[in-house]
Amino acid sequence: MTFRPPRIPRSLPSLPSPSTFPTSGRTTPAMGYEAPIWRAISAFRIASLLYALVLIVQHHALLARPWLAWTVFATMVAWTAVAGYAYAVDQHRHWRLVLVDLAVTFACQAATMFAASPGYLRMAPPLTATWFGGAALAAAVIGGRRWALIIPVGYGIVDITVRVKLGLDITAATPRGMVLLILAGFAVGYMTHIAQAAERRFAAAVELEARTRERERLARSIHDSVLQVLAIVQRRGTELGGEAADLGRLAGEQEAKLRALIGVQAQAERTPVDAAADVSAADAEEGRADLSARLGVLACARVTVSAPALPVPLAQHAVDEVDAAVQAALANVERHCPAETRVWLLVEDEEDTVTVTVRDDGPGMDESRIAEAASDGRLGIAQSIQGRIRDLGGETAIFTAPGEGTEVEMRVPR
Repeated sequence: MTFRPPRIPRSLPSLPSPSTFPTSGRTTPAMGYEAPIWRAISAFRIASLLYALVLIVQHHALLARPWLAWTVFATMVAWTAVAGYAYAVDQHRHWRLVLVDLAVTFACQAATMFAASPGYLRMAPPLTATWFGGAALAAAVIGGRRWALIIPVGYGIVDITVRVKLGLDITAATPRGMVLLILAGFAVGYMTHIAQAAERRFAAAVELEARTRERERLARSIHDSVLQVLAIVQRRGTELGGEAADLGRLAGEQEAKLRALIGVQAQAERTPVDAAADVSAADAEEGRADLSARLGVLACARVTVSAPALPVPLAQHAVDEVDAAVQAALANVERHCPAETRVWLLVEDEEDTVTVTVRDDGPGMDESRIAEAASDGRLGIAQSIQGRIRDLGGETAIFTAPGEGTEVEMRVPR
C-alpha cells in the first residue's frame, strides 16, 4: 500500500509588514490632542487684540504717534491671522516659525517706545502687554520648558529698555509679567507633553488592534487549512509506519513550529506598546526581557510550551541563563530518552519568583544517579542547570523515578 499524503497548499498567507499599518510619526495629521491647544492660543491672541484696541481708543490722547500705534495694531492683526493658520498645520510647526513669531512680537513690543508717550505707560500697559503671551505660549509648546523660561526673560529685558528710554521708573509690573509668562509657559508646555504622549499611545493602541485583528484572521485561515493538513499527515504517517512515519514526524514538527510562529508574532506585536503595553519603558531601559517569549520559540512536535499570555519580564542576564538551563534540560531528554518522549515546558509568573518546569514522560531514573554523574565528572545537571539557577539566587528541584519520567523545577527570584 502506497501512502499519499493530502495535498498541501503551495503557499501560505503572508503576515502583514509593519509598514502597512499607520504610523504615529509627527508628519501624520493631528489626531485631536494638540488641536485644542493651538485653537486656544489663537483665541487668546484674538482676545488680546480686542484688549489692545480698547487701550488705543481709551488712551488715544496720550499716544505720541497715533499713526504708529495704529500701524503696530494692524501688524498685530495681520500676524495673528498668519500665525493662526500656520500653527494649525502640523508640518508648519517648527522652530523657524517660532523664531519669526518671536521676531514680530518683540518688534511690536519695542515699537511702543516710539508710539507711546511716558504718560501713556503711566496710565496703561504697552499695546502688546497681553498679546505677547501668544508667542510665548507657542514657543513653550514647540520648544518645551527651556523656551518657556527664556522668552519671558527677553520680554522683561525689552520692557525695561522701553521704560528706560522713556525716562520711567521700573515698577513691580515688569517682574510680575515675567512670572506670569513663565508660569503660563510651563503649564502649557507640560500639558502639551502629556497630550503628545497620549497621542503616541493612542496611535500605538490603534496599530496594535489592527495587527491583532489581522493576525487572528490569518491564524483562522492557517488553522482551517495548513495546520489541519499537517495534523492529518502526522496522524496518518504514524498509523502507517515506515517512511510514512518519518514524514508524519516532520509534518508534526512543522505544525508545532507554525503554531509557535503565530504565538511569537502576537507577542512581538504586543511588546512595543510600552505605555499602554504589558512591558513598561522602564523595563526596556533597565535591560529587562520577556522570558515567556524567549522560551516560546522552543516549542516543537515533542515540546509543548505553556506560558502566561502576558510578558514575564526579567533581567536580560537572567533570561539568558534560564534559557540556557532549559535548553540543557531538553538536551538531556534528547540524549537519554527514546525518540518518542514528550516534553512539557511550563512557565509560571508568581509574585516574587518565576518558576520554569521541564517535565518529560521518559523512562526516568534513580535520583542517586544525579549525584553519581556529578562525582564522575558529568556536570550537565550540576553545572548547566543547577549552577546557572544558583548563580541567579534561585533553586532547582529534580523529581524522578524509574518509569515515571523526570521533572526539573527551576525557581528564580524576581
